[in-house]
Amino acid sequence: MSTGTTEVRVTDGYYVGPVRAPRNRASTAFRAETGQHGAAGRNIHDDATAQSLGFRGGTIAGSIHLDQFPPLLVAAFGERWFEAGSISLNFKNATVDNEPVVAFVAVPEAGSQVAARMERTDGLLVAEGTAGLEETEPTHLHAIDLRPSPPEELRMLAGIGPGSPIEARQFTVDALAQKERIEGGVMTEPLSWYTGPSPWGPPIVPPSAIVQLIRNGRHDFGPHIADAVGLFGAIELRFTNGPLRCDTPYSVSGEVVAVGASPKTEYAWYDTSASDEAGNVVVSMRMQLRWMKGSSPLYAEEG
Repeated sequence: MSTGTTEVRVTDGYYVGPVRAPRNRASTAFRAETGQHGAAGRNIHDDATAQSLGFRGGTIAGSIHLDQFPPLLVAAFGERWFEAGSISLNFKNATVDNEPVVAFVAVPEAGSQVAARMERTDGLLVAEGTAGLEETEPTHLHAIDLRPSPPEELRMLAGIGPGSPIEARQFTVDALAQKERIEGGVMTEPLSWYTGPSPWGPPIVPPSAIVQLIRNGRHDFGPHIADAVGLFGAIELRFTNGPLRCDTPYSVSGEVVAVGASPKTEYAWYDTSASDEAGNVVVSMRMQLRWMKGSSPLYAEEG
């Protein structure tokens, strides 16, 4: 079995991946290194924007961190993880450009789920949750009590609630285009199955790309979030008839599960899934998106 890496080791009951330093392609440092000019845009990955909201710098997307887990998951559960496995993570501390991190997945003993986490090399917890295969119990994110906030507490998400739809659409991932992107150095932990033949025939789609393909549409949460800065709070991917293959058409649908507010953010939990042409759900996602109150004109008078 070739997954493209031999650097997974077992330490203290955990599969431990290699140290990796994901790049934030919107950061000032990366743009200077690559000769990019002009503003990076007003988002959480832009250094100036993130720093104005209290972050150390532009953040690495949680979807990028997911790509460090598949080598460990294949070591723990075999290639079947891409067919019927899950990774379910709550992000605890944001990382910035070129900051070294390590992924951990507990060695399975009994049951279908094990602990999973990511840490900086100094021990700071970046994400925690579970990974599993053919779960018979709730995943980490599905075990969270998603009690909604009273509607009057919401400004950016006013009018959005459980059952609000996520934009339905179709997509196909071009194998050659994916190969060119990965070989261009855009992925922290590429597997050979993403760019060449896989056990399922064609190349398969990596976690970070799946998140972007089946996440919400631009207008799914109303007009007020257009002026706010958002970030991923939690992500779960769960395969049921996987993997997601290149050069294969899929359709996406989903709905909001809960909305709420914290002292610094408003947030939405939502579920989406990608189905094949026969109507079989291939992969589903639970996502928490957060929008910073300090970035919204609706909270400007409180800044």
